[in-house]
Parts: sequence; structure tokens; C-alpha cells
Amino acid sequence: MWRTRRIPQALRWTDTRRGEAFTLTTLNIRLLPDGHLAVKAYGRPVAGGRGAYVSFPVPDRPELAALVTDAAGRAGELWAAHRGLS
Repeated sequence: MWRTRRIPQALRWTDTRRGEAFTLTTLNIRLLPDGHLAVKAYGRPVAGGRGAYVSFPVPDRPELAALVTDAAGRAGELWAAHRGLS
């Protein structure tokens, strides 16, 4: 199970990979088999263009942890309310 969550503008940050700066805009959250959550941040190059969509670790910040927790809870609600195959 996974869930994607857009990072609000006020909580976005910039990180660097291979000398290029990226603005992180999206969190991908996965539920691991042991019940823990795994999360990666994704973003685009600050300079623009068609740069790769690159993953980064998520900083240990309470407001980001709250986004992850909320998104995981919502994903659980959606899974619990599924209506089977269509």
C-alpha cells in the first residue's frame, strides 16, 4: 500500500544531488510488511527544465511527520472502504 502526498508550499525544502538543486514537492509513503512506514521526497530541479524526478530522504521535522501520518491514515481509510473489483 502506498500514498502520494503533495508537500504544502510552506513546508517544501531544497536539497542537492550530483551538484544540482531540487525543490521537494511530493511525499511517497509506503506501508512496509512489518507495519512501519517508509517515505521518500521527490522533486524537480530548481533551474527548471525536464530534469529527472529524483527521490530524497525526508528530514526529521514534526510538521513533515504529521503530513506522513495523515496521508497514511487516509490511505488506510480508502483501503478499508474499497468496493471490490469493478
